[in-house]
Amino acid sequence: MSVRLPETLQLLERGWLSSNSIVAFDGGEATVIDSGYCTQAPQTVALLRELVGARRLSQLVNTHSHSDHIGGNAAVQRAFGCTITIPAGMARAVGEWDEDALLLTTAAQAGERFRADRLIAPGDTLAMGGLEWQALAAPGHDMDALMFYNPDRRILISGDALWRDGFGILFADVLGTGDGLGNARATLEALARLPVDVVIPGHGPAFVEVDDALERAFGRIRAFEEDGARMARNAIRACITFTLLDVRAIDLAELPAHLARVPLYRDANARFLGLAPDALADWLVAELTRAGVARREGGRLVAA
Repeated sequence: MSVRLPETLQLLERGWLSSNSIVAFDGGEATVIDSGYCTQAPQTVALLRELVGARRLSQLVNTHSHSDHIGGNAAVQRAFGCTITIPAGMARAVGEWDEDALLLTTAAQAGERFRADRLIAPGDTLAMGGLEWQALAAPGHDMDALMFYNPDRRILISGDALWRDGFGILFADVLGTGDGLGNARATLEALARLPVDVVIPGHGPAFVEVDDALERAFGRIRAFEEDGARMARNAIRACITFTLLDVRAIDLAELPAHLARVPLYRDANARFLGLAPDALADWLVAELTRAGVARREGGRLVAA
């Protein structure tokens, strides 16, 4: 079902390498929420220049700290001179540019350092697009993540806490650093109590089938609670797919060593799967080719 957003909000649906960006207009000024991945930063800047036009892009706001949401921050700040507002829980990792805490080294992803100007915490409000938004805690996929909720129009900007068909990887459980499952369940339960008519997610189109999306998300939580290996396989598939979207091809001969070297794959495998690197690589290639995400081409695995 097509979704009609207020005229002051524009969704830039970007795909899966870069998160969606939401642009909010306030007279002669504009705010953008999330900035995509660093390798697509020139595209992000070009899209924003076209959309913002003669307005001044005065602020960039992040829902959470993952590379596909903050990767264009530095480029956007350079291009437009805007301030950057981040969730308060990100402050130390961003200020010190802790690439482990930001999951950059953990998942073999890239990011360009940027300066955060303002912090926003759960319970705070901010004005965007002629509407007042409440910042809501959304731990699970990212323990410091925020969602933004406008009660008047019953619109939720959910980041990666809820998509039309699921939610983001639960890194804390896969890496053994926390209870992502419990936190994600609590976030979904809190969301289910909100009167929401429209969700604008971090990936995929805006949607109105909120109850259906919540049912799917709770079902995924239950499946992961019952089978941690399923959760680990999901994380490995998703992150390698992300890498393929960026680099376009991976040498098959080097894939086992890559899986053994990158902390996310190494730890997920050790905690839940217990496969030799060659066996993990064989499984992964079979999964991605079966799903049509990638194809074999000579000695390479190529993004489809």
